[in-house]
This record gives sequence, C-alpha cells and structure tokens, in this order.
Amino acid sequence: MEIEQAKLQVIQAGKMLCENGLIQRTWGNVSCRIDEEFFAITPSGRDYLSLTPEDIVVVNIQDLTYAGEIKPSSEKGIHAACYRLRGDVNFVIHTHQTYASLAGLSGRDINGLTGESEKVIGSNVPLASYGLPGTGKLREGVIAALQRSTSKAVLMHHHGALCLGGSLEEAFRVAGDLENVCKQTLFDRYKELTGKTAESFTSLCEYVAETRKKGVDYFVFPAYDSERHFDTVTLTPAKGGDPVEVDIRTGLPLDRCIDAPEAALLHSMIYRKRGDVNAILHSTEPATVAVSGIGATVKPFLDDFAQITGVNLKTAPFYGDSPRRAAKKVVKKLRGRNAVLLKNSGALCVGSTEDDAQAVKLVTEKGCMAYVAADVYGKEDERINFAECLLMRVVYKTKYSKKAEQNKKRS
Repeated sequence: MEIEQAKLQVIQAGKMLCENGLIQRTWGNVSCRIDEEFFAITPSGRDYLSLTPEDIVVVNIQDLTYAGEIKPSSEKGIHAACYRLRGDVNFVIHTHQTYASLAGLSGRDINGLTGESEKVIGSNVPLASYGLPGTGKLREGVIAALQRSTSKAVLMHHHGALCLGGSLEEAFRVAGDLENVCKQTLFDRYKELTGKTAESFTSLCEYVAETRKKGVDYFVFPAYDSERHFDTVTLTPAKGGDPVEVDIRTGLPLDRCIDAPEAALLHSMIYRKRGDVNAILHSTEPATVAVSGIGATVKPFLDDFAQITGVNLKTAPFYGDSPRRAAKKVVKKLRGRNAVLLKNSGALCVGSTEDDAQAVKLVTEKGCMAYVAADVYGKEDERINFAECLLMRVVYKTKYSKKAEQNKKRS
C-alpha cells in the first residue's frame, strides 16, 4: 500500500471509531500496514478528529524506528508485534471501548463464540495479562495472547481491546462485533447470578446497589452543570432549563429576585477552592448513581480511570439541612481528584475546560460501570494496585495532559 493511502486510512478509521463511540478523544491508537517493513500509526496525544496526513507516523516493524519530530503512539510495539506475528493482518485498532474493557475484568478468555461472531472474530477472544500502558510487560502479555489464539481480537486486562483485520473495514467490524460479544458475556453472567434477563446495564446497577448498599440515605442533590466566567458561575440544570448567573464569592444569584439553586453554594465553593477548575458536569448515569448510593470509595479497575479521574473516587454525603457543612466535605473529598461521588446522586466531574470535564465524566461513568461489572464477575477485589495507579496519574498529569494542551493550542 502507498504511504499516503495508509495514512488516510488511519485518519478515516479514527473518525469512524469516534463516530461510533469506540474511541474517545486521544485514547487508543490505530495503524495500517504499508508493506513488510513499515506501518503507519496515529501520533501520541492527538485528537483523532483533527489529524492530518502529516501527523501520522511511519514506523519500522522490526526495530520501531521512525523519522521526524512527531512521536508515534506509545503502543507502537504492540502494533508491530501484530504485523510480525500475523501475516494476514494489515490493520490494527486499539480501543478503550466500554464493554470490551469490562469483559477484561472477568479474568478469563471468552470462549465458545458461534455464528456470525465466530466468522468475524474467531472461536474465542484471549485475555492478555496486565501491564502498565506503554510498557514491555503490556506488550509481552499481548504477544502471548496472540500466540495462543488465532482470534482477530484480544482483551487487555484493566485496559481495553485490540482488534485486527486484513483491512480497515474488517478491523472495524471486529471492534463492533467484539463490543456486542462482551456485552452479552456480562449479561449472561448476570443471569447466572440472578436467574433474570438484564434489560439493560441498569439491571446490573440495580442488582449491585441492592446487594452492596450500606448506611442511611441522604438528600438527593439536584443535578446542575456549571462554568466559571471570572467572578461569576453559570449554572444550568443538567436535564435542561434556564441558566442562572451566580456570584462566585457568595453563591447567590446576580438577580436577587430569584432563589438560589441548591447547587449554587457547592459549585461556587469548588471554584473558590480549585483555581484549576473552570467547568463542572454532574453525571446521573445509572452506574454513577448506583455506586454513589453504595457509599464506597471506588478504586480503579481501569487504566484510564486512574489517569484521568484519580487514584480513587470518594463518596461524600450531602446534608440538605446543613448545605455549607456538606459542601466543605465534598470539596475536601475532591482534593487531588477530578471527580467526587455525591451520596445517592451520581458524580460531580471537574475540568479546566468543559471539554476536559466531559472527558472526566465519560471516564468516571465507565469506571463506575467497571465497579459494577467487577462485582457481577466476582472480581471486586482485583483492582489495579495503588502504586501503579499513582504512577499513571502522575505521568498523565505531567506528560500526556500537557501534550494534549499543547496540541490544542497548535490546532
């Protein structure tokens, strides 16, 4: 394949994956074989929707060398291994797609695929052992999984999935079919436990919340999103409605003729205490609400959760009769993190921009889904250890997030 054509296919695949919810922002990576010596791959830390052919990096399959100043994805070694081990593979997609990430928490391969799924993926999906992102340990785990299976997909423990194909179209179909297979695997496990058929992931959330919930219920906090504008905050009901402008120093509406929303005091206090925060989004997805009701401290089951949300996610009760005292507790539990659970009320997710807060929200929701899935699989104690979580968090904050910010400014 011509180099330019390979680069264009990589760009096309990134857009297709974003459009179908299989990849978000800069997470994951995509590559296309050029010939027996080289492949083209996405760069490190770049938004898929803004890529140009000049951003795509050509890498040597054997020694991983490349020309130019743009760095290829840190997982280039995994892509190279796929091309070395599988002569029929010409396209590789590494995703953090939701249900494949959850299936990796089961701790075992998915076996017994039949019908159309078997035709597309193979008879099984092997699980690669865990390794930190970008490390030789992760690469060796994937290589071992590839060597013991002819599958077109590999699950990566605590991480995501690898999807292979002879073409862009085939690899993309593998990614889509894999998500369906992994979702059904989780729902089948739920049926084994309960004897019930899951209507949606909400069924799993309700089951785990019912079996794990502890303590008393607290005031259900109304969901508002907000954005800082110098000395004011714009509060908007998360489910739609008229925005309210609030003084960040007092938490009171600029228009004194209207009552302050319940969220005004809390959001204003977060902005006063966190100069790095300019946007707050409130997640009320079933998984965040269920996990917030349990009242647990959520420790990472997935890499991206440790990197983007934090080394853990704490739950703060909110006392409706003592909002100022409750707000102080929420702010304290948010310290050093990008999200906090509000008892029975989901999660507050913060960021330096609305886009960054949205990324935290997506990852926090998936992290709470992982908490639920791990419980259903009986793997609730098999989290990523604290030292590795802390390392990933520090590396992300000092390296990848700064790189992403530089790329935003450049674009």
